[in-house]
Amino acid sequence: MVHIVSLMQPYLFPYLGYFQLIAASSLFILGDSLQYTRRGWINRNRLLVGGKIWQFSFPLEQGSQTQAINERRLSVEMRLSNQRLLHTIRHAYHRAPCYGQVMPLLEEILEHPERNLSHFAEHSIRRICHYLRIDTPMARVSELDLAEDIGRDQRLIEAVKQAGGDVYLNPEGGRHLYSPAVFQAHGLDLQFLRMDELSYPQFSPDFVPSLSIIDVLMFNPPDEMQRLLGRYTLERPAPSSDLLGEYES
Repeated sequence: MVHIVSLMQPYLFPYLGYFQLIAASSLFILGDSLQYTRRGWINRNRLLVGGKIWQFSFPLEQGSQTQAINERRLSVEMRLSNQRLLHTIRHAYHRAPCYGQVMPLLEEILEHPERNLSHFAEHSIRRICHYLRIDTPMARVSELDLAEDIGRDQRLIEAVKQAGGDVYLNPEGGRHLYSPAVFQAHGLDLQFLRMDELSYPQFSPDFVPSLSIIDVLMFNPPDEMQRLLGRYTLERPAPSSDLLGEYES
């Protein structure tokens, strides 16, 4: 049986494709010890509020730009900040068809006391996966026995090999970053997950894609979520550059 491994940073309430990637994998590795990217999407995302795109974020304590995700901590004001976020979600989505099912899940996640950014994000990902009936095993990069004196790209390959992977699966946004020849040289197959074009009812006259999973959950019951999770294609890349890129797509 082919063993598909994917590896991504632990994001807070990421888009649907993140959970498609987990569902399509035999093992999902959380890149908890990767460097935190200040302008990335690890601790922020988007919702629709009043029919308009609204960006939310989770405030962090001050930290160095070189710190890993699992070295960053949520602000001491996280409880107040999370309560404000819950208030906004209640106001924006109280008429959504799945509000009654989803709101208790969000409350449980956002009231979790953990302040380590990576652990808080991992908890949220695991809780949402449980709700979505995704049973893919998860591991952490920090738990693997990876040498410190090898390059970042070699560490990715070693992580997949240590996890027993035959295939490394990445979102299609990273297609230009990876060389299939480099993976093949290490006995690995490189594939990309391409999301189908999809839409669902929203509180907006025109569908807005790539919002937080919160928006998707509010409008789609569990059975429909199962269908949406399967709306993707796994593709192999055409031969291109011999350079490897970052883990993040």
